[in-house]
Amino acid sequence: MSGTAFDQRASYEAKPDIYYGAPRLDYVAELPKDPGASILEVGCAAGTTGAAALAEGKCNTYVGIELFEPAAARAKQRLTDVLVGNVETMDIPLPPRSFDALIIAEVIEHMIDPAAVLARIAPLMRPGARVFASSPCISHWSNIVNLVQGRFEYTDTGMMDRTHLRWFTPDSFARLFKEAGFVDVSVAPLNKISPKARLVRRILGRRFDALWYYQIDLRGRMG
Repeated sequence: MSGTAFDQRASYEAKPDIYYGAPRLDYVAELPKDPGASILEVGCAAGTTGAAALAEGKCNTYVGIELFEPAAARAKQRLTDVLVGNVETMDIPLPPRSFDALIIAEVIEHMIDPAAVLARIAPLMRPGARVFASSPCISHWSNIVNLVQGRFEYTDTGMMDRTHLRWFTPDSFARLFKEAGFVDVSVAPLNKISPKARLVRRILGRRFDALWYYQIDLRGRMG
């Protein structure tokens, strides 16, 4: 195993349990109740989002793809099926047009070639399938301040997590999904905007909205 691969795995092993266990209940709430639906989650972690979707009758099939084996082992106890491996290089033995929704939250920033992954995943979606995605935003004002001051420091968690390989603005994140064939793509800040930030936002106008996105929250559907 190369030194780079070892270091990357060590970084994931050092993550706290909440990194793999926090469900995206906001996504589950938006899914229609459909006992016949099938959902695919790339980066399913310990499977808590899928467990919630299954428990609430949002689907009867929930398939996860997960790189980190200990998290995947927990997900296997909760989901219909879990494929273990690196989505960028592994075989994905799933039939085309078999899923009604794609969830890919806080995952794309860890990929070497996100566009290539989406090009492989998109054909698995049925026409009209929903997509839910999120990623940190490089154009957040805190990053701008750090760059102006000459800082670009990686950390163990958060915006500058050392396992992040790709960075996006709201526009570039939306474009990534549009180029993969998704339509009606919209983005919004996942984080709440503080009253002070809302005031500055009104003064500066919507041209600088990307300054307030700590995390980008994306919705769309398969064309």
